[in-house]
Amino acid sequence: MTLAKGLGIYHQASERAAEALVRSHAPLVKKIALHMMARLPDSVLLEDLMQAGMIGLLEAAHKYEPSRGASFETYAGIRIRGAIVDEIRKGDWVPRSVHRNARRISEAIRVVESREHRDARDNEIAAEMGLSISDYHSCLADAVCGRLFSLEALSETGEAPLDEDVMHGENPLDGLQQEAFQASLADAIEMLPEREKLVLALYYQEELNLKEIGAVLGVSESRVSQIHSQAAMRLRARLQDWQQV
Repeated sequence: MTLAKGLGIYHQASERAAEALVRSHAPLVKKIALHMMARLPDSVLLEDLMQAGMIGLLEAAHKYEPSRGASFETYAGIRIRGAIVDEIRKGDWVPRSVHRNARRISEAIRVVESREHRDARDNEIAAEMGLSISDYHSCLADAVCGRLFSLEALSETGEAPLDEDVMHGENPLDGLQQEAFQASLADAIEMLPEREKLVLALYYQEELNLKEIGAVLGVSESRVSQIHSQAAMRLRARLQDWQQV
C-alpha cells in the first residue's frame, strides 16, 4: 500500500468517525441552545442559536482528542456553548444601556464591599447607585440577558473551563494566565453569598431553568433572574483586576 493511499484511507475513517459523533450528539445542540435562550430577548431565534451550535459541534468532532482526558460530550458542550456565545456577541442583541447599567451595578457592589468588608446587600447597592430598590431590581432584570456568558465555559462539574489552547499547550504563558484566572474565578464563586452560589450551581451544573430553580428555592422566576444577575455583577466586581489585564 502506498503512503498516499494509506493516508487517504485514514482520512476517510476519520471523517466517518467525526460524522458519527455529530449525528449522535446533535440533540445536545438543541438542549444547550434552549438552556441559553432562557436569558435572551424574545427577538433571538432558536434556529440561529442551533445553527451556531452545530458549527461548534462540527469543530469539536474534528478536533477532539480522547488522549486529552475530557469526554467528547464535555468537550463538545464547551465548543457548542462557545460557538453560540460568539454568535450572540456578534449579533450584539443587548442594548448599550444594559451594558452601561451592568457596569454601574458592578462598580456599586465593589464600592460597598470595599467600604463594608462584607457582601453588599440589595438595598445598599441600590442606595449607592441612587436608585429605589424596585428600580435596582429592574436594572438587574435587564442585565441578566447580557451577563455571565463567560460562565457558560464552565465544565459540567463546575470546575475550571477546558480552554482549547490550554489543552493543546500551544502557548505555555497563556496557559499559566488562564489557569490563574480559573483559580480566581473558582475562589470568587466559592465566596458568593450562599443563595447566589446555589442559583449558579443549579443553573450551570444541574442545568435547571429559572422556573425550576424558583420552585426549588420557593421564590418567583423573576426573583431567580435577579439573584442570577446579581451573582454575575458581584463576580464582575470581584474579578475587576483581571478585566484590566
